[in-house]
This record gives sequence, structure tokens and C-alpha cells, in this order.
Amino acid sequence: MSNEVRSRKIILDLAVTLDGFIEGVNGEVDWCIMDSEMGFTNFLNQIDTILYGRKSYDLWGQYTPTIEDTDAEKEMWGFVHSKEKYVFSKMQKGTDNKAVFINDVISEEVNKIKNKPSKDIWLYGGASLITTFIDLGLVDEFRLSVHPVVLGEGKPLFIDIKQRLNLKLIHTRTFSSGVVQHIREFLRIY
Repeated sequence: MSNEVRSRKIILDLAVTLDGFIEGVNGEVDWCIMDSEMGFTNFLNQIDTILYGRKSYDLWGQYTPTIEDTDAEKEMWGFVHSKEKYVFSKMQKGTDNKAVFINDVISEEVNKIKNKPSKDIWLYGGASLITTFIDLGLVDEFRLSVHPVVLGEGKPLFIDIKQRLNLKLIHTRTFSSGVVQHIREFLRIY
């Protein structure tokens, strides 16, 4: 039996439209399909930490389900909110009762988080934080669920990427909803 400890992975897991948008012009995500077949709960069992940009945290990191939400959605949000949360923000500092805020030395802070023995880490976003993580070489796995919709405009997943990314296909899954999930690993060339 090996005593080797597996390094935690930072996983970018997002829904994206066929034309590469993560939200519509007004921030809408009503095109996003969530069904049990996609195994989101399995993914949540794989992670115990979520990394947010401030805007994403304001929208979703503190989301409270409504009366109209199903019991399954309420349970899923409870599971999401049980995770340790870090928010990358230039404005907000310190810690609140739900998250730790990180303002600078991103690479150093993320490596501290990554080196704690635990489960994997979900990089939730937004787009500028995703770009920063990619530019710093901090994303280990891309888990993108491509939804069968073209928005024509909105917020693109990738903006201002400064370098080519070579990715290795790990797994592809196709769901009856038409969503195709690609799991790719970042190939580090030294």
C-alpha cells in the first residue's frame, strides 16, 4: 500500500453553450439543463472546496432556494453551501461566515489551499478569474458541459487567454438532453 498522497485537482466545471458562452447578455443561465442523469451530485461528492470570483459568489455562492424550487434543487443547494468557499475579490477583504476572501498573491494562496490534504477543488468562475487561473497554470482539469443552444452573444468562457493550452481528452459523456460533457486534462509541458 502506497503512502503517496494524491495532489488535489482544481477542476473548472461549467456549463457552456455551443457557441462558447457561460451566460447570456443579461447574465441569464436559463438555457442550462440540470438533470440527475448528468451526475452533478457525484461531482459534488468529489470536491469539498469552491473557488468563486466575487460576482459569481454574489449571484450563486449565497443563493437561497425559493419556494418554487424542487426539493431536489433545495437539497443540491444545501450540498453546495456545505463546501468550503474562497472568493477572489479586489474589493472585499477578510472572512465572512460563509467564505474567505483572497485579494492578491493568487498563485501562492491557491497553492496553499491545493496543498491541504482533502478532496478536489471546484473552480466555479467568472470569466476573468478563469482566465487568471489558466494564465497562472492553476487549472488541472476542464470539465465542460456543452449545452445544445446557441445564444449568439453573452459572456464568453475564454477571454484574453495569453497562451496555447494543450489538453488531453479524459472522458466524454453524452446525455439524452443533448448535453455533451468533455473532461480534459491540462498537459503540462516542462
